[in-house]
Amino acid sequence: MVFPSKPCFCFLLLSSFLFVCPSQSAPDYSILVYKGCAKQAFQDPNGVYSQAISALFGSLVSQSTKTKFFKTTAGTSQTTITGLFQCRGDLSNTDCYNCVSKLPILTDKLCGKTIAARIQLYGCYISYEVAGFAQISGMEMLYKTCGAKNLAGSGFEERRDTALSVMQNGVVSGHGYFATNYQSVYVLGQCEGDVGDSDCGECVKTAVQRAQVECGNAISGQIYLHKCFISYSYYANGVPRRSSSSSSSSNSISSGTGQNTGKTVAIIVGGAAGVGFLVICLLFARGLIRKRDGMLFCTLKNTMRLDSYTLHFTGYHLF
Repeated sequence: MVFPSKPCFCFLLLSSFLFVCPSQSAPDYSILVYKGCAKQAFQDPNGVYSQAISALFGSLVSQSTKTKFFKTTAGTSQTTITGLFQCRGDLSNTDCYNCVSKLPILTDKLCGKTIAARIQLYGCYISYEVAGFAQISGMEMLYKTCGAKNLAGSGFEERRDTALSVMQNGVVSGHGYFATNYQSVYVLGQCEGDVGDSDCGECVKTAVQRAQVECGNAISGQIYLHKCFISYSYYANGVPRRSSSSSSSSNSISSGTGQNTGKTVAIIVGGAAGVGFLVICLLFARGLIRKRDGMLFCTLKNTMRLDSYTLHFTGYHLF
């Protein structure tokens, strides 16, 4: 008699339970946010500027394995080019390098051989300019985006403004970078690496004011000024856990250690549930085995020939 393999099915369910519950996928830091390209191209018949830019990009990419901000110059006195890169404060060195290493090719593809350019990705940006290029204010707005959905009359704006206020103070004490969430609103702010704390606070304050005016009650927004940027997002079901050093508490600032503790608790709870499920499966399998043994006994009993005291079973004669 063939019995259904339910214990194996139970094991497959357990495997699915343990391995089909991945953590939140890592964000793609290489998504293009915006580009800024000067209208004037290089006059470079001898390839001097091209060589200087190539050397500049090589230096920036190599430094991205060690730091999240670096600024340098390349070229001669006649062809000086200044450039920098910056990664988001919550990126690892590996993520920073992976992000920055894509920027030289993107810059050439999107802007060509222009005398100045800035390419902003989700996790990093790069910019360069030739000596003598016209300077702009650090408060100049370069780019903005606001979510399409609005939450007017729901108390959202008060929660968002509270979160932005906390971030505005935190970015100063955090020396240029801060992220946290407050009542389902996630906020992040960062200043360019060579901006002092006081100027950083003023830049972020301006960005916050622009977000409040430009985005109104939109559920998300990003404001990029020349020397800083901020972003906020509302999550109706709570801010998802992020793989970063930013805070993850629902009402106040917390450290990355607290987030790791949450991950540890989740692993423990998931493991305990998996063990419990395994125990249930084993008990179920044990019950099936007992049932099978009982059915085998009944089969053997029915095949006995009592008149000749001969037992026929599986092709053998037992005397």
